[in-house]
Amino acid sequence: MLPAKERLIFALDVADKAAAWRHLELLKNEVGLFKVGLELYLAEGAGFLQNLTDKLGPQKVFLDLKLYDIPATVLGALKTITTGVALVTVPSDLGPTGLKKIVAGTAHNVLAVTVLTSNAAADLQTLGYKPEYTENLTRLVVDRAKMAQDAGCRGVVCSGREAAAVRKACGENLLVVCPGIRPDWGEVAGDDQRRIVTPYEAIRNGADYIVVGRPIRAASDQVAAARRVAAEIARGLQDRA
Repeated sequence: MLPAKERLIFALDVADKAAAWRHLELLKNEVGLFKVGLELYLAEGAGFLQNLTDKLGPQKVFLDLKLYDIPATVLGALKTITTGVALVTVPSDLGPTGLKKIVAGTAHNVLAVTVLTSNAAADLQTLGYKPEYTENLTRLVVDRAKMAQDAGCRGVVCSGREAAAVRKACGENLLVVCPGIRPDWGEVAGDDQRRIVTPYEAIRNGADYIVVGRPIRAASDQVAAARRVAAEIARGLQDRA
């Protein structure tokens, strides 16, 4: 079983590589993976990503770009990404045909993003989703997780609120990665996340990994904050068992 801290993904949601390296130096021994998202990747590019995987070693970077286009274009983009990354994301909105083509055409471990943790039922209603989903968002997440699993995806991204239902529907072999993590002690000003849970809740509910950014990044002592999250992860694993 993975140690608690190895299940913690720290979000490098910063504007440039100088800030990223500062966080890396502080937290390289405290977390399992580092997440590179749109902001940092667009600022620094593929060269920075290669330097990062060279420094950290293989399978220590989670590339969260949510690549959304026709399968041929997504596969072309994936070919430019170093094989040293552990996980890459695409939206489940690509559908079963698109997901199957992408998974079949790349060596990367693909995660399908089910429903963004910033979305709520009212958002889906405005977008025209059926009442069976807007009134039960977990059902939509589970249906998308099952679709991703059938397409061969390595795992899914979902809120910790839906992790237990996904785990029950899809079993133990599908990776469940949960963002939208908010410790009780880690207040985030102007928070845009809506379907949030604590680190303990996400892990207890069945998450394999949790993604934490601002609660650690904004802490006066980032190492201490990361260790507090890891302690919650350990407690969640114990209670889940």
